[in-house]
Amino acid sequence: MLRLYNSLSRKKEEFIPIIDGKINLYTCGPTVYDVAHIGNFRTFLFEDFLKRVLIARGFDVYHVMNITDVDDKTIQKALAEGKSLSDITEYYTNLFMKDLSILKIIPADVYPAATEHVDGMIQMIQQLIEKNHAYLAQDGSVYFSIKSFKDYGSLTNIKMSEMQHSDRVSSDEYSLDNPQDFALWKAYKDEDGDVCWESPWGKGRPGWHMECSAMSIEYLGNHFDIHCGGVDNKFPHHENEIAQSVCAKDTPFVNYWLHSEFLLVDGGKMSKSIGNYYCVSDLIEKGMMPEEIRYILLSAHYRTKVNFTIEKQHEAKKGIQRIIELRARLNEINDNMDNDLPLEAEAFNNALDDDLDSPKALGIFFEWVRSVNSALDKKTISDEQSSQGLNFITYFDSIYSILPASDSVPQSVIDLANEREITRQNKEWGKADILREEILKKGWIVKDTIDGPKFSRI
Repeated sequence: MLRLYNSLSRKKEEFIPIIDGKINLYTCGPTVYDVAHIGNFRTFLFEDFLKRVLIARGFDVYHVMNITDVDDKTIQKALAEGKSLSDITEYYTNLFMKDLSILKIIPADVYPAATEHVDGMIQMIQQLIEKNHAYLAQDGSVYFSIKSFKDYGSLTNIKMSEMQHSDRVSSDEYSLDNPQDFALWKAYKDEDGDVCWESPWGKGRPGWHMECSAMSIEYLGNHFDIHCGGVDNKFPHHENEIAQSVCAKDTPFVNYWLHSEFLLVDGGKMSKSIGNYYCVSDLIEKGMMPEEIRYILLSAHYRTKVNFTIEKQHEAKKGIQRIIELRARLNEINDNMDNDLPLEAEAFNNALDDDLDSPKALGIFFEWVRSVNSALDKKTISDEQSSQGLNFITYFDSIYSILPASDSVPQSVIDLANEREITRQNKEWGKADILREEILKKGWIVKDTIDGPKFSRI
C-alpha cells in the first residue's frame, strides 16, 4: 500500500488514484529567467523519484510540467538585458532541458509554456468574475477576492481571522503574514514593454498563479491526482491555485499535494557572494558525475532539508562503485536474469511505499549488497541468487538511476585526456603527469594504448 504525505491534510494517506491504474501528475516547472540551481533540482529530482516509484508500482503516469515564460522576473530580465522576452525565455528553457537530460530526469509528457495558453487563462478569469470571486480594479487589473472562498488558507493552515488582511497585491510573491487579494490579470504598464495581450479588460498579462491553474486544468482536467512543488511554492502560489481553481470550476482541484524541503549548501543558504551557489554545469565542471549528484540529493527524505557539500562526492562515488563491483561479480557467475527478486526487495519496496522513505530504502539495499558480497567471498551463492541479485540491481537503478553507463566518460575528462595526449607527444612529461592527476581527481584512470587513451573508473 503506497502512502504519501498530503500537505493538504498534513498527514500520510493511502494513495488512491481517481482512475484505477492511471495517475495525472502536475509539477511546477522553472521560471525561465536564469539558470536553474541545484536547490531547484532538489525538487525536480524528488518529483522524478516519485514518478519512478509510481511507474514501478505499475501506474500509467501522465506528467505535465509547466514553463513559466512570462512573469515579473522574466520581463525584468528582458528589460535589463535589452532583449525580447522570447530571446530570454527560449535560451534558459533550452539550458533547463539540457540539465534535465544530464541528470537523467524522465521527461514530462508535455511542457506547456504560459505564453501559449493565455486564451485559456482569460476564459478562467471571466468565469471567476461571473461567479463573483474576482473583481475589476480601476487600472484594468483583475483581482481574486480571497474573502469569497471560505476555505482559503487550508493548504498552509492560515487562520484568516487571526491575520491582517490588506486590500490587494499585484506582485507574484508576498509575505505569508499578510494574505491579500491577488492579481489574476495585470493591466499593462510601460515597464512591460511589448509584453501584453488583449483581453475584455484591456491590454495586460496573466498573473503567475493563474498560469498554473489554467494549464494544469487544460491538460489534466478540473480534478486530478497529484500536484508537486517545493515548500516555497505552498504560499502564496499553491494556496492561490487552489482558491481560483475550485471557485472557477466548482469541483475539487487536486487530491494529493506533495512538497519537498529546502536544500542547504555547506549548512546554509546558497549564496553567490560566498561562493557556494551551484548550477548543474558548475558541479559537472568540478568533476562531479550526474549520478553522484542524484545520489547526494536522493539520499535524504524529500520532506527533510538536505545539506549539499562538494565533499559528499566521495561518499556518493564509493556507494555507486560498490554497486558496480557487485554487479560485475554477479555477472561472472550468471548473467541469465529471470523475473525473481531476493526477499530483501520486499523491505526495500515497503520503505518506498512509506512516503518515499529513500534513506531507509538505501540502507536496506546497501545492507543487502554487503551480505551478497560476503556470500560471494565464501562462494556460497547459487545461480538463482546471483540472477535475483542482478534483477534487484536493475530494479533499484530503475528508481534511483545512479549507475552510469559503462561508456559515459564526461566530456571534461575526455578534454583533459586529449590535452594530455598532446603534451605526451611533445614529451612534456611533467605536464602530462599533472593532467593525469586532474583526471584521477575526477574519478577516472586513463591508460595509454596504441589506439589512444582508454578510460576506467577508480
